[in-house]
Amino acid sequence: MYGTDRNAMRRAYAQAWQKRREGRPLEALEALMADLIEAHPEYHPLLENLDTQLERDWQPEHGETNPFLHLSLHLALREQVLSDRPAGIAALYKRLCDRHRDVLEAEHRLMDCLIEALWTAQRQGLPPDEAAYLECAQRLARG
Repeated sequence: MYGTDRNAMRRAYAQAWQKRREGRPLEALEALMADLIEAHPEYHPLLENLDTQLERDWQPEHGETNPFLHLSLHLALREQVLSDRPAGIAALYKRLCDRHRDVLEAEHRLMDCLIEALWTAQRQGLPPDEAAYLECAQRLARG
């Protein structure tokens, strides 16, 4: 989306949120971003004062969650669902949403599968294993 320029991506989230707050028109991707931000009020102060945190690195070993990674994982899931890629993810997503009756809860659970697939791929130097990802999502959907 923004290549390797993390600051450009971070600014895009902040700009989408500012446009939403000001009631200005949003492009489709901006609207998705703003919807995700709206659903995560804990990130509002950060995005409303991005300049003070633009260069920050969040440290998982200190229990910190990178809000931009978190929002981007939500965004990736929603794009997967819209395109049903990998094939079958849209149906599994719907089952999880119906089961949990909370889209964010379903996405947070499914994000664990996505993170595992991405982490394994990175560690092995291979593309993500779509079959393993779908298997993880199927286990979640079965409960």
